[in-house]
Amino acid sequence: MDKIGRYEFMAEPFHCDFSGRLFMGHLGNHMLNAADFHSSARGFGMKYLMSIHRSWVLSRLAIEMTEMPTQYTKFNVETWVESAMRYFTSRNFAVVSDGKVYGYGRSIWAMIDTETRQPTDIYDIDNGAIDQWIVKDKECPIDKGGRVKMSDHAELVRTIDTYYNDVDINGHINSVKYIEHVLDLWPLEWYRTHAVKRFEIAYVAEAHAGDQLSFYRETDAGSSEGGEQEFSVRIVRTDGTECCRSKVTFVEMKS
Repeated sequence: MDKIGRYEFMAEPFHCDFSGRLFMGHLGNHMLNAADFHSSARGFGMKYLMSIHRSWVLSRLAIEMTEMPTQYTKFNVETWVESAMRYFTSRNFAVVSDGKVYGYGRSIWAMIDTETRQPTDIYDIDNGAIDQWIVKDKECPIDKGGRVKMSDHAELVRTIDTYYNDVDINGHINSVKYIEHVLDLWPLEWYRTHAVKRFEIAYVAEAHAGDQLSFYRETDAGSSEGGEQEFSVRIVRTDGTECCRSKVTFVEMKS
Protein backbone atom coordinates (compact mmCIF):
# COMPACT_ATOMS: atom_id res chain seq x y z
CA MET A 1 0.00 0.00 0.00
CA ASP A 2 1.28 3.44 -0.95
CA LYS A 3 2.20 5.77 1.88
CA ILE A 4 0.34 8.58 0.12
CA GLY A 5 -3.44 8.34 -0.15
CA ARG A 6 -5.32 9.77 -3.14
CA TYR A 7 -9.10 10.18 -2.99
CA GLU A 8 -11.48 11.55 -5.59
CA PHE A 9 -14.17 14.09 -4.77
CA MET A 10 -16.45 16.33 -6.80
CA ALA A 11 -17.42 19.95 -6.26
CA GLU A 12 -21.11 19.21 -6.01
CA PRO A 13 -23.36 22.17 -6.92
CA PHE A 14 -24.94 22.38 -3.47
CA HIS A 15 -21.46 22.47 -1.92
CA CYS A 16 -20.55 25.57 -3.94
CA ASP A 17 -21.17 29.25 -3.23
CA PHE A 18 -23.00 31.82 -5.37
CA SER A 19 -19.96 32.08 -7.68
CA GLY A 20 -19.98 28.35 -8.40
CA ARG A 21 -16.80 27.69 -6.40
CA LEU A 22 -16.46 25.08 -3.68
CA PHE A 23 -17.06 26.38 -0.17
CA MET A 24 -13.92 26.40 1.99
CA GLY A 25 -15.81 24.50 4.68
CA HIS A 26 -16.67 21.67 2.28
CA LEU A 27 -13.06 21.52 1.10
CA GLY A 28 -11.99 21.23 4.73
CA ASN A 29 -14.51 18.42 5.18
CA HIS A 30 -13.09 16.60 2.13
CA MET A 31 -9.60 16.89 3.62
CA LEU A 32 -10.77 15.43 6.93
CA ASN A 33 -12.52 12.60 5.09
CA ALA A 34 -9.36 11.88 3.13
CA ALA A 35 -7.42 11.78 6.41
CA ASP A 36 -9.87 9.24 7.81
CA PHE A 37 -9.85 7.10 4.65
CA HIS A 38 -6.04 7.09 4.69
CA SER A 39 -5.64 6.28 8.40
CA SER A 40 -8.43 3.67 8.42
CA ALA A 41 -6.88 1.73 5.53
CA ARG A 42 -3.58 1.65 7.42
CA GLY A 43 -4.87 0.53 10.80
CA PHE A 44 -5.13 3.73 12.84
CA GLY A 45 -8.45 5.23 11.73
CA MET A 46 -11.38 6.51 13.76
CA LYS A 47 -13.51 3.34 13.59
CA TYR A 48 -10.77 1.23 15.17
CA LEU A 49 -9.75 3.91 17.66
CA MET A 50 -13.31 4.37 18.93
CA SER A 51 -13.41 0.64 19.74
CA ILE A 52 -10.52 1.16 22.18
CA HIS A 53 -11.79 4.49 23.53
CA ARG A 54 -9.41 6.62 21.52
CA SER A 55 -10.01 9.29 18.91
CA TRP A 56 -8.15 11.71 16.68
CA VAL A 57 -8.77 15.38 17.45
CA LEU A 58 -7.79 18.12 15.02
CA SER A 59 -5.48 20.64 16.66
CA ARG A 60 -4.49 22.90 13.75
CA LEU A 61 -5.49 23.27 10.13
CA ALA A 62 -4.14 25.56 7.43
CA ILE A 63 -5.46 25.60 3.86
CA GLU A 64 -3.91 27.74 1.15
CA MET A 65 -5.50 27.83 -2.28
CA THR A 66 -4.48 29.33 -5.59
CA GLU A 67 -7.94 28.55 -6.95
CA MET A 68 -11.08 26.76 -5.79
CA PRO A 69 -12.58 23.90 -7.83
CA THR A 70 -15.78 24.96 -9.59
CA GLN A 71 -19.07 23.07 -9.61
CA TYR A 72 -19.04 19.56 -11.10
CA THR A 73 -15.22 19.54 -11.17
CA LYS A 74 -13.72 16.22 -10.11
CA PHE A 75 -10.51 16.54 -8.13
CA ASN A 76 -8.29 14.49 -5.85
CA VAL A 77 -7.20 15.13 -2.31
CA GLU A 78 -3.80 13.59 -1.67
CA THR A 79 -2.80 13.11 1.96
CA TRP A 80 0.21 11.81 3.82
CA VAL A 81 1.73 11.80 7.31
CA GLU A 82 4.70 14.14 7.48
CA SER A 83 5.83 13.38 11.04
CA ALA A 84 4.73 11.83 14.32
CA MET A 85 5.59 12.45 17.94
CA ARG A 86 4.25 10.99 21.16
CA TYR A 87 1.13 13.13 21.36
CA PHE A 88 0.88 14.85 17.97
CA THR A 89 1.16 13.97 14.31
CA SER A 90 1.31 16.26 11.29
CA ARG A 91 -0.57 15.44 8.11
CA ASN A 92 -0.43 17.26 4.78
CA PHE A 93 -2.79 17.57 1.84
CA ALA A 94 -2.64 18.49 -1.84
CA VAL A 95 -5.71 19.33 -3.92
CA VAL A 96 -5.02 18.33 -7.52
CA SER A 97 -6.77 17.49 -10.80
CA ASP A 98 -5.09 16.16 -13.96
CA GLY A 99 -1.76 17.72 -13.08
CA LYS A 100 -3.31 20.99 -11.93
CA VAL A 101 -2.64 22.00 -8.32
CA TYR A 102 -5.43 23.96 -6.67
CA GLY A 103 -3.73 24.26 -3.29
CA TYR A 104 -2.37 22.58 -0.20
CA GLY A 105 -3.21 21.94 3.43
CA ARG A 106 -1.34 21.29 6.65
CA SER A 107 -2.80 19.83 9.81
CA ILE A 108 -1.77 18.73 13.28
CA TRP A 109 -3.69 16.06 15.17
CA ALA A 110 -3.71 14.80 18.75
CA MET A 111 -4.95 11.43 19.95
CA ILE A 112 -7.16 11.54 23.03
CA ASP A 113 -8.71 9.07 25.44
CA THR A 114 -12.46 9.48 24.85
CA GLU A 115 -13.27 8.74 28.50
CA THR A 116 -10.79 11.09 30.17
CA ARG A 117 -10.56 13.57 27.22
CA GLN A 118 -6.81 13.67 27.85
CA PRO A 119 -4.02 13.21 25.27
CA THR A 120 -2.77 9.67 24.87
CA ASP A 121 0.37 8.15 23.38
CA ILE A 122 0.09 7.67 19.60
CA TYR A 123 2.84 5.04 19.73
CA ASP A 124 0.66 2.78 21.89
CA ILE A 125 -1.33 1.96 18.74
CA ASP A 126 0.01 -1.18 17.05
CA ASN A 127 3.49 -0.71 18.55
CA GLY A 128 4.03 2.63 16.86
CA ALA A 129 3.11 1.39 13.39
CA ILE A 130 2.36 4.96 12.29
CA ASP A 131 6.10 5.43 11.76
CA GLN A 132 6.08 3.13 8.72
CA TRP A 133 3.68 5.53 6.94
CA ILE A 134 5.68 8.73 7.38
CA VAL A 135 6.62 10.51 4.15
CA LYS A 136 9.53 12.94 4.42
CA ASP A 137 10.29 13.65 0.78
CA LYS A 138 6.94 14.98 -0.54
CA GLU A 139 6.74 18.74 -0.71
CA CYS A 140 3.98 20.78 0.89
CA PRO A 141 5.05 24.31 -0.08
CA ILE A 142 2.86 26.37 2.24
CA ASP A 143 3.66 27.96 5.57
CA LYS A 144 3.03 25.80 8.62
CA GLY A 145 1.64 28.83 10.37
CA GLY A 146 2.03 29.76 13.99
CA ARG A 147 0.14 31.14 16.93
CA VAL A 148 -2.42 33.73 15.86
CA LYS A 149 -1.61 36.87 17.83
CA MET A 150 -4.43 39.20 18.80
CA SER A 151 -4.69 42.33 20.92
CA ASP A 152 -7.22 43.06 23.65
CA HIS A 153 -8.94 45.52 21.32
CA ALA A 154 -10.50 43.02 18.93
CA GLU A 155 -14.10 43.89 18.08
CA LEU A 156 -16.96 41.62 19.13
CA VAL A 157 -18.62 40.94 15.77
CA ARG A 158 -21.20 38.27 16.53
CA THR A 159 -22.48 35.84 19.17
CA ILE A 160 -24.27 32.68 18.03
CA ASP A 161 -26.02 29.71 19.61
CA THR A 162 -24.99 26.12 18.85
CA TYR A 163 -27.29 23.21 18.08
CA TYR A 164 -27.52 19.56 16.99
CA ASN A 165 -26.02 20.16 13.54
CA ASP A 166 -22.92 21.73 15.07
CA VAL A 167 -21.90 18.60 16.98
CA ASP A 168 -19.68 15.80 15.62
CA ILE A 169 -18.90 12.18 16.53
CA ASN A 170 -16.60 13.29 19.37
CA GLY A 171 -19.50 15.10 21.05
CA HIS A 172 -18.15 18.62 20.62
CA ILE A 173 -18.58 21.39 18.06
CA ASN A 174 -17.42 20.13 14.67
CA SER A 175 -14.08 21.45 13.41
CA VAL A 176 -15.54 22.41 10.03
CA LYS A 177 -18.45 24.28 11.64
CA TYR A 178 -15.95 26.72 13.12
CA ILE A 179 -14.62 27.38 9.61
CA GLU A 180 -18.12 28.09 8.32
CA HIS A 181 -18.99 30.34 11.26
CA VAL A 182 -15.76 32.34 10.87
CA LEU A 183 -16.26 32.90 7.15
CA ASP A 184 -19.85 34.01 7.80
CA LEU A 185 -18.45 37.07 9.60
CA TRP A 186 -18.09 38.81 6.22
CA PRO A 187 -21.16 39.76 4.16
CA LEU A 188 -22.02 38.32 0.78
CA GLU A 189 -20.99 41.54 -0.94
CA TRP A 190 -17.44 41.15 0.39
CA TYR A 191 -17.14 37.79 -1.36
CA ARG A 192 -18.14 39.33 -4.68
CA THR A 193 -14.76 41.07 -4.74
CA HIS A 194 -12.59 38.94 -2.43
CA ALA A 195 -11.52 35.28 -2.35
CA VAL A 196 -10.06 33.32 0.56
CA LYS A 197 -6.41 32.68 -0.23
CA ARG A 198 -5.45 31.13 3.10
CA PHE A 199 -7.42 29.96 6.10
CA GLU A 200 -5.81 28.74 9.28
CA ILE A 201 -7.32 27.76 12.60
CA ALA A 202 -5.93 26.50 15.90
CA TYR A 203 -8.26 24.65 18.26
CA VAL A 204 -7.66 25.29 21.96
CA ALA A 205 -10.68 24.03 23.94
CA GLU A 206 -13.88 22.15 23.20
CA ALA A 207 -17.33 23.70 22.99
CA HIS A 208 -20.56 21.74 23.14
CA ALA A 209 -24.16 22.03 21.95
CA GLY A 210 -25.90 24.80 23.88
CA ASP A 211 -22.75 26.88 24.27
CA GLN A 212 -22.86 30.36 22.84
CA LEU A 213 -19.85 31.29 20.71
CA SER A 214 -18.63 34.88 20.56
CA PHE A 215 -16.45 35.98 17.64
CA TYR A 216 -13.87 38.76 18.07
CA ARG A 217 -12.17 40.11 14.95
CA GLU A 218 -9.39 42.52 14.10
CA THR A 219 -7.55 43.51 10.95
CA ASP A 220 -3.84 42.74 10.84
CA ALA A 221 -1.96 46.01 10.42
CA GLY A 222 -0.06 46.38 7.16
CA SER A 223 -1.71 43.36 5.57
CA SER A 224 -3.32 45.16 2.62
CA GLU A 225 -0.17 45.23 0.50
CA GLY A 226 -0.39 43.45 -2.85
CA GLY A 227 -4.16 43.23 -2.74
CA GLU A 228 -4.15 40.89 0.27
CA GLN A 229 -5.85 41.57 3.57
CA GLU A 230 -5.50 39.53 6.76
CA PHE A 231 -7.93 39.24 9.65
CA SER A 232 -7.57 37.43 12.96
CA VAL A 233 -10.53 35.95 14.81
CA ARG A 234 -10.86 34.72 18.39
CA ILE A 235 -13.79 32.46 19.35
CA VAL A 236 -14.89 32.35 22.98
CA ARG A 237 -17.52 30.03 24.47
CA THR A 238 -20.21 30.81 27.08
CA ASP A 239 -17.97 30.54 30.16
CA GLY A 240 -15.33 32.86 28.72
CA THR A 241 -12.95 30.08 27.66
CA GLU A 242 -11.21 30.65 24.33
CA CYS A 243 -12.04 27.77 21.97
CA CYS A 244 -9.89 28.65 18.97
CA ARG A 245 -8.17 31.32 16.94
CA SER A 246 -8.25 31.78 13.21
CA LYS A 247 -6.45 33.84 10.60
CA VAL A 248 -8.02 34.52 7.22
CA THR A 249 -6.14 35.97 4.25
CA PHE A 250 -8.28 37.43 1.47
CA VAL A 251 -7.07 38.41 -1.95
CA GLU A 252 -8.89 40.97 -4.03
CA MET A 253 -10.25 39.44 -7.20
CA LYS A 254 -9.48 41.06 -10.51
CA SER A 255 -12.53 42.39 -12.29
